[in-house]
Amino acid sequence: MLTEETTAQALDALYAEMARLRIQGLWQLGDEIQATRPKVRAVPYVWRGEDVRRVLLRAGELVKHSEAAERRTVRLVNPGIPESHSATHTLAAAVQLLLPGEVAPTHRHTPAAVRFMLQGHGAYTTVAGERCHMRPGDLVLTPRMAWHHHGNAGDEPVIWTDGLDFPLVILLNATFWEPYRDGLQPETEPADASTLRYAGTLRPGWRRPYTSPRPMLIYRWEDTDAALRNLARLDEASPYDDVLLEYTNPLTGGHVFPALACFIQLLRPGVHTRAHRHTSSAVYHVFRGAGYSIIDGQRYDWAEGDWLALPAWAAHLHVNPGPEEAILYSISDLPALEALDLYREEAVPQ
Repeated sequence: MLTEETTAQALDALYAEMARLRIQGLWQLGDEIQATRPKVRAVPYVWRGEDVRRVLLRAGELVKHSEAAERRTVRLVNPGIPESHSATHTLAAAVQLLLPGEVAPTHRHTPAAVRFMLQGHGAYTTVAGERCHMRPGDLVLTPRMAWHHHGNAGDEPVIWTDGLDFPLVILLNATFWEPYRDGLQPETEPADASTLRYAGTLRPGWRRPYTSPRPMLIYRWEDTDAALRNLARLDEASPYDDVLLEYTNPLTGGHVFPALACFIQLLRPGVHTRAHRHTSSAVYHVFRGAGYSIIDGQRYDWAEGDWLALPAWAAHLHVNPGPEEAILYSISDLPALEALDLYREEAVPQ
């Protein structure tokens, strides 16, 4: 008969054998699998716009475009997951600077990317041969494996914020990157062609619906702003996000990318939203105004130019206490969660 001592010795021997064979018992894993809620390492965090811009402009003085630094970009790194070099576990957010006359070489990659223009005039991104002029508030898409490069044809520095799904692509071991063999791709399409070709829910009658390559590359701020104002006039709003719009593929009505969604929201003066949480994570940029968010019981103040990381399954609400409106642009991994049937959302009692 096994005694307590002999049982312990036998278990030690069993575990040593299992380790040698690369086998684990489910009972050894604790609650990693049988967790009552997601174990999230990313934390809520605010990156101050004035700090980011100061560092980026200093980098503009010291870091020149070369093979080692073909993009003058700073990444926003979540302190809960510093090894991932990303803002949440699935979303990368960065800020990019181009000085007058600079052109970043053409390349392509499997991570999908979006660019939301923040500052300056003269910037453009050429995507699959189409030059997309970028003005503040514009959104430009870079689909997976689409050749693209950036340029600044103006006389002042230009800054935009990037969003990519590269942490998810890395996790899935599906990362590919390729430089363009001749430095810069030719511009074979009329400039800003997608804004001329597609108008909201209308499409050319001879073009059939499709999802790849993406038909719409540029979303102009004047159209986005008008849509926000029109929705606000109806006094229809989300109880959790106030006046909220999603950028969509005009041919499908769905998300702009299979694993990445983009939103714009207007928080009207005095708004205090209800709290909820969801399995998707997000990164916000404060395009206009100021306010604060309460995330898992802690207040995070934000002002124009700041970025805010919202981890998955964090209870959150937004408040605009001032007399002026606030506008938040955000990226989300919602499409990936939906595609995997893992999206879950619930209201949180206050």
